Amino acid sequence: MIRQRLGHVLHGVGSYSLFMAKGISASRESLKHLPIIFKQMVYLGVNSTPVVLIASVFAGVVLTLQTAYQLENSFLSTDTIGAVVVPTLILEMAALLPGLVLASRIGASIAAELGTMKVTEQVDALEAMGLNSVAYLVIPRILAGIVMFPCMYVASAIVSVMAGAIGGDVMGYLTTEAFIQGARMWFVPVDAVYGLAKSVVFGFLITSIACWKGLTTAGGADGVGKSTTEAVVVSCVNILIADYVLAELLL
Repeated sequence: MIRQRLGHVLHGVGSYSLFMAKGISASRESLKHLPIIFKQMVYLGVNSTPVVLIASVFAGVVLTLQTAYQLENSFLSTDTIGAVVVPTLILEMAALLPGLVLASRIGASIAAELGTMKVTEQVDALEAMGLNSVAYLVIPRILAGIVMFPCMYVASAIVSVMAGAIGGDVMGYLTTEAFIQGARMWFVPVDAVYGLAKSVVFGFLITSIACWKGLTTAGGADGVGKSTTEAVVVSCVNILIADYVLAELLL
């Protein structure tokens, strides 16, 4: 059983590597499809912003509440809440939480769309018309993810910090001024750079894995459902692994 699962994992790694090799070879040709890239940027980024911001608001408020609860009986000043919450949001939550949310939304959508095209032979039709299916379907989505995920990270970081400051004031734990003062004491600009780097990696992983699962779909409607589920699961697992690896390399 273990050997079988290991073989399945290695087969998946090899299949994904070959798929991305095709993508790299087709990257120059994909520049011919700039309108599709911009369309995917709107679909993956702009249309996903509301759900990301909602998750960010609750992440900021909940983290502030939990931090205030842990420090309630300590000798530390209330400024410490902002000093703890803001780096946590910028370093981790503003990148990881939207990444997991978007893996579910975008990963499932891309895998289902491309999987349906694959099983209904629309991908073969594109190839028959002389189009490179990878350059036309895959690279625009990956580029859109790489560009738009950092933008959503910035929006998530700003909104979550603002929500944390306002939530702490509304709940009576500390004033907004004290929250900002604590945040400024421990803020390091390189933290934001680290968060941006993570968002770029997450954007690449989510879109590339979803495209890979979609274009390797087989078996009709059941295959589309299986590919969609696998795209979400594999994306989430790889995001968590990448989060750990980047923390080890960059911090």
